[in-house]
Amino acid sequence: MRIGDICTVQTVHCKRDMTVQEAALLMRTHHVGDLVVVEQPNGEQVPVGIITDRDIVVSVIALGLDPASLLVGDIMTEELMTATEDEDVYETIERMRFKSIRRLPVVNSMGGLSGIVSVDDLLEFLAEEMGELSRISSGQLAHEKQARQ
Repeated sequence: MRIGDICTVQTVHCKRDMTVQEAALLMRTHHVGDLVVVEQPNGEQVPVGIITDRDIVVSVIALGLDPASLLVGDIMTEELMTATEDEDVYETIERMRFKSIRRLPVVNSMGGLSGIVSVDDLLEFLAEEMGELSRISSGQLAHEKQARQ
């Protein structure tokens, strides 16, 4: 299965010149724990970083800094790993596991933001897969009972 089929397409994003306080308010408004930071070089919203609620707590609040005076670009994670929409789910899981990444922006063939996949999305997908596997035994048992009547 493709990662583009299970990612969240309603991705909340911002630009690097937004204040950290505005970013936190945007997270609160949309009930999300991260924002993908984008630039628009050719009309496509290209991911260039990510900022999480944890980044705000650890890099700003814990240090007693003023979130209204800092920009997202000052604290965002710039070493951004992405996945393409056509990437295999299991390949994506392996890359996220290897790099200890909980959230991964998903991009289209032009590099534009098309969604985000989180560990929670992947756990839900895997749980559904496991549920389907568990039905094999019950289906096999029903088939066997019917065959023996």
